[in-house]
Amino acid sequence: MLSGSTLLSEKRVKITLTRLCHQLIENHDDFSNTCVIGIQKRGAMLADRLVENLRNWNYSIEYGKLDITFYRDDFRKRSTPLSASETIIDFIVEDKKVILVDDVLYTGRTVQAALTALQHYGRPKEVELLVLIDRRFNRQLPLEADYKGLIVDALDDAYVKVSWKEIDGEEGVKIFSAKSQ
Repeated sequence: MLSGSTLLSEKRVKITLTRLCHQLIENHDDFSNTCVIGIQKRGAMLADRLVENLRNWNYSIEYGKLDITFYRDDFRKRSTPLSASETIIDFIVEDKKVILVDDVLYTGRTVQAALTALQHYGRPKEVELLVLIDRRFNRQLPLEADYKGLIVDALDDAYVKVSWKEIDGEEGVKIFSAKSQ
């Protein structure tokens, strides 16, 4: 990983995930009529860990992964083509409580795209948002996470990076100034 200031070490990520699982259990009891949907790609990595922990504690949870590539409002504005991830949702979300999971909440545009894409699988009874990192400043849409691992107040040009072992070789969260990106 590039140099930057560490916000969460691997150990702190695990502790934060455990806390988020406990908050979910407090609000959802047995998770009946509730599903977890991770936003591909990095939000799904977080959701994988959450669902694994909950299942290890004997909770039965429907789980899916949602690709939002072609629902983004900027996908045609990029200089290079985007590559889509796979959507894996083998259930209908109609009248279910959906826990939507992403790694970082910043402008809110990813969540907006996910909410649009989610409509193809039915109309949820309720949608909650869980994020590992909530960057409070510069939200472009009126969205707020229901479950937050860490709140980060950073300037516009700062970049928060969540790293996962499967993709980046190590796990943790760092913040970079615009100069070090």
